[in-house]
Amino acid sequence: MTSVSRPYGALPRIVPAEAFADVPPGRFLAVLEAVTMVLTLPGRAAERVDALVVPTGQGEDWRLTDAIRAWEAGPALRHLLVASTNRAERTYRPLTLDRLRSLGLRRVDGVVLQAEPATDTGRQAAWIADRVGALGIGSMALVVSPYHLVRAYLTVLRACDEAGLRVPMVPLPVAVAPDAPVPETGASGYDLVAGEVGRLLHYPDQGWIATPDRLRDYLRWLWAEHGALLTGPGAGPVSASR
Repeated sequence: MTSVSRPYGALPRIVPAEAFADVPPGRFLAVLEAVTMVLTLPGRAAERVDALVVPTGQGEDWRLTDAIRAWEAGPALRHLLVASTNRAERTYRPLTLDRLRSLGLRRVDGVVLQAEPATDTGRQAAWIADRVGALGIGSMALVVSPYHLVRAYLTVLRACDEAGLRVPMVPLPVAVAPDAPVPETGASGYDLVAGEVGRLLHYPDQGWIATPDRLRDYLRWLWAEHGALLTGPGAGPVSASR
């Protein structure tokens, strides 16, 4: 995968507003479009997927506790994939079943952990795509903090695309207050949004996340072919022109 060799940490996590002064309006519109269309996919569809997928990081145990809560409440879920994080983070802790048990995990059949630390979202996404293909996962929900969710979604989408996989994926934002301090930095979700926007602006050109055209094509396919997953039993394919 191209992205695993790229320096994902090259952009700062906290970016001042003036850093965007020269960005063309059309680029901002593309980011707003991606954020809107990803985050307004029906979260309730996560009740009908094969797998929950959690890219961990930033010391945010709330990603794990939210996913574990959904996993324990959803016996029809077949897989819980948990991607590891960067060993260089101050809050890094090894990803183990014992750690997950301490956060409420009881059902361990179907739980798959990334054994090695992952230095960036691209390496997490590559591992996720590999496991999705190997396990024959037919649909998944991505469990991530709201400020990071769209970039994670686009990164996993890119990784699946490069692996030749087209799998329904819905976002499941973690329930966390936007002003809650992130353990790694002490910054809040509000503080971190600008840095994520900077990445959403730059990374498509570098091949690290799905481009706006790729996202549009994928969402057209998702709504047309998997309307029942998105909107519930009894729903058929949804016209792409709707």
